[in-house]
Amino acid sequence: MEQNGEPLDHVARIQADWRRERPDVDVSPQGVFGRLHRLADRLTGELCLVYGRYGLGEGEFDVLCALRRAGEPYERAPGELAAHTMVTTGAMTKRIDRLERAGLVTRRRSADDQRGRIVALTGPGRELIDRAFTEHMHNERRLLDLLTPAEAATLEALLTGWLGRMEHPGAADAE
Repeated sequence: MEQNGEPLDHVARIQADWRRERPDVDVSPQGVFGRLHRLADRLTGELCLVYGRYGLGEGEFDVLCALRRAGEPYERAPGELAAHTMVTTGAMTKRIDRLERAGLVTRRRSADDQRGRIVALTGPGRELIDRAFTEHMHNERRLLDLLTPAEAATLEALLTGWLGRMEHPGAADAE
């Protein structure tokens, strides 16, 4: 099957099937969402290859990055880490446990609140995340370079606008 002289991709074939079976339903949104979903899966797989080379999963990589971005002394409270990585505190506890067992982070009581905890990067944790993050950025550059600079800029602008409207509905109306 072809569309405009090009072979149909997986999503286009699904849309063609639905147009045949349900011509009464507008399936055009599938063109965006189906491709975004497939692309996200492919990109995640490519990114996870780098994390795996460092013995990390995606979640552990995110935690180490959040600690490294904090600046010296490279520490945050578990609740802060959860907010910075957009996971529940329960999921964060599991990630911290794994990283602590690997010697990449430590936990201690907060000086300000004895009930609170602080998670900090260890020396080996900082060395590992610095190496992993550098390779991660090279990998992201490799993937983004599949687009032209103009395409990448347009895509970033579109995604920024769409995400902003999703995260802050009605904000554009208030301006």
